[in-house]
Amino acid sequence: MKPFSIVAVCIGLAVAIAGCGRPQPPPMPPPTVGFVILKTEPVTLTTELPGRVSALESSDVRPQINGVIRRRDFVEGSVVKAGQVLYEIEDAPYRAAVLNAQGQLAQAQANIRSTQLQADRYRQLVALNGVSKQDADNADAAAAQAKATVVAQRGALQAAQVNLDFTRIRAPISGRIGKSAYTAGALVQNGQTNALATIQRMDEVYVDVTQSAADLLSLRAAMNGGNVTRPGPQTAQVQLVLPNGAVYPIQGVMKFADVTVDPTTGDVDVRATFANPNGVLLPGLYVRARLIEGVRPQGLLAPQAGVSHNERGQAVAMVVGPGAVAEPRVVTTEQAIGDKWVVTSGLKPGDKLIVDGLVNLRPGAKVNPRPFVAGN
Repeated sequence: MKPFSIVAVCIGLAVAIAGCGRPQPPPMPPPTVGFVILKTEPVTLTTELPGRVSALESSDVRPQINGVIRRRDFVEGSVVKAGQVLYEIEDAPYRAAVLNAQGQLAQAQANIRSTQLQADRYRQLVALNGVSKQDADNADAAAAQAKATVVAQRGALQAAQVNLDFTRIRAPISGRIGKSAYTAGALVQNGQTNALATIQRMDEVYVDVTQSAADLLSLRAAMNGGNVTRPGPQTAQVQLVLPNGAVYPIQGVMKFADVTVDPTTGDVDVRATFANPNGVLLPGLYVRARLIEGVRPQGLLAPQAGVSHNERGQAVAMVVGPGAVAEPRVVTTEQAIGDKWVVTSGLKPGDKLIVDGLVNLRPGAKVNPRPFVAGN
């Protein structure tokens, strides 16, 4: 053997012997993860939808006759009562019409006596052959016509009186009246397009919102399957979020959902009522309504920290499987309630959902599970 070969072999043996004597590093411990145990509980399903406020009652004030406004008898923006006089129209022509109708009625009433007396005399003369039967019949007809004229004149007098009453334009409903579109001296006409003013009852208001018909069908299917129960009349509450982000302090009650779907949007109108004692809710105001749609008696809530999405857009979660192994699950979520998701599939009660230590955690990896405590 050549000298350099002997040296190389000796060096290799020396390195091998030195390596066998060096201690090997211990294996890495499994990562520690925090988990929560899922359980079922009653879950109230809510939906937040855009809506508009509308008055419980709204009435346009319009003239019933033609004439010139003589005076306005209300303060714009004030509360008026039903029957309160709002405008006065110049009534001189209508008072004259009443007097004329009264005179014609008196004349018709006076004519009754003369025609009736003549008819009575002709009836007696017919028996004596003093007049012809035709003349007697004509006298009876004249008396009957005089009575009919009285009835017609009474109607004319009543119509004239109604028109005179219409010179005082009164509030049809109680509520808050807006600005006046006409002032004293303006000519108004029966049947005109523009209203003199508008009254709106605002002590209670409607809030009309639109809900997707698809969501409504899904909710009804869940109800028919027994997974969701409809809240009772005393619990079907609605909460309002005002445009400034504040929550309206008084809860409303959901009244009904429309029976027709809008063909252009696929939405269904839903109406709720709200007490409005301080007039905060103004007609036309844009709000957001939180509707209580139902209660899922066996709802499963999963913390949002334990649910993510994969590259396909699917909601996924990790649970502690048998043998302390990270087990992936594809889940289906319904809606968020606070910091949790309502899960309808993929997870079950008793699962240990991993909510902490998910960074770089691979499916199938061994883990060191610990109950998760918030704040630690």
